[in-house]
Amino acid sequence: MRTKAFQRIFTKITQITKATCSIHATGIGYEEMAIVHNRNAQVVKIMGDNVTLQVFAGTEGIPTNAEVVFLGKPPTLKLSDELSGRFFNAYGYPIDGGPEVEGEEKEIGGPSVNPVRRKQPSEIITTGIAGIDLNNTLVTGQKIPFFADSDQPYNQVMAMVALRAKADKIILGGMGLSNDDYLYYKNIFDNAGALDRIISFVNTTEDPPVERLLIPDMTLTAAEYFAVKKNEKILVLLTDMTLYCDALSIVANRMDQIPSKDSMPGSLYSDLAKIYEKAVQFPDGGSITIVAVTTLSGGDITHSIPDNTGYITEGQLFLRRDTDIGKVIIDPFRSLSRLKQLVIGKKTREDHPQVMNAAVRLYADAANAKTKLENGFDLTDYDERTLKFAGEYSEKLLAIDVNIETEEMLNTAWMLFKKNFSTAEVGIKQEMVAKYWPRGEEA
Repeated sequence: MRTKAFQRIFTKITQITKATCSIHATGIGYEEMAIVHNRNAQVVKIMGDNVTLQVFAGTEGIPTNAEVVFLGKPPTLKLSDELSGRFFNAYGYPIDGGPEVEGEEKEIGGPSVNPVRRKQPSEIITTGIAGIDLNNTLVTGQKIPFFADSDQPYNQVMAMVALRAKADKIILGGMGLSNDDYLYYKNIFDNAGALDRIISFVNTTEDPPVERLLIPDMTLTAAEYFAVKKNEKILVLLTDMTLYCDALSIVANRMDQIPSKDSMPGSLYSDLAKIYEKAVQFPDGGSITIVAVTTLSGGDITHSIPDNTGYITEGQLFLRRDTDIGKVIIDPFRSLSRLKQLVIGKKTREDHPQVMNAAVRLYADAANAKTKLENGFDLTDYDERTLKFAGEYSEKLLAIDVNIETEEMLNTAWMLFKKNFSTAEVGIKQEMVAKYWPRGEEA
């Protein structure tokens, strides 16, 4: 061993596997970063003086006398206001051609917030997407996934949320993005003039898959800085958590760990919880809200990734293509925000809960009418009107391309009620009907 500028350098590797290498060393820390044969690596196991390193880009071509340089610290991120508007890789280095960020250097992946410092979420965070704000309202400090098939436009939806959400900072963590998706995010943020409030950490398909494991911790370390130090409302967008879990599986398999259900590591639940439990509302006003994409394989909700995610998070948002209108909508039947009751009718207009419930009930009646039609049964006049309502409701409120404020969403729903139903059929309390039922002709 030799030492150079606080770095310890070794040149005798005792074992090499597909993804790891081992050396004899002392004074090395768990998760410490290293350079092995000019490749980034991280300590993943220490037994006595036997240290095992995970080489992110794989070990092919590394000789046993390769130079192993320990950097003396785990992965870190430099924190300051200079992060705003920038794109970084999994190691926190700029990939947008801009200068290095100067600031306080902090280790990533720390513990989640002590429950004593948490406050019950009570602030709404709007997205401008009616399928979310009207039916599945999000609350600051919440953690919720988008469940979507891989052919759904989930990256476009996440970009829309980033541009429309009423938050102080949006922090994007992209895992396994194609170059097209990476450029899509970069261009749409730039063209919208929104870069000053958006920070992005990106791992593309051209980067080693294992590097994806650093992205959520990088993203959440930045989020904690702005939420705690600046008391800002932070929205974290993570896509795609399925690719993150695939990277966990790659590492587990290469380290000869026995896989659990669906070839996932046995630690999957705790690995996901470590990320999602960083969502928090602080008493001083800062908050971290996490919205994450989990892609499904053929719509399989029982796979261990969405299954574990569902136990940890507070609801889910389902994307579905509505064949009747030819657009992608937020499915009102399979989507749920478990914390919405903390804000709807309190931080939004008083009629919000009743309008939401009435609209979904009438939409369900339309689904029953559609089943009757498909099975050759005659439709009643009420059935015909529910089908008409469902088409307009999907077009004007559920479709992801609708971008209106919450009050306009409620007014639109009232107009659709009046256009298709009597007040008795809508079933909303009389005092609300008297106050909000549209007067005069429909728009």
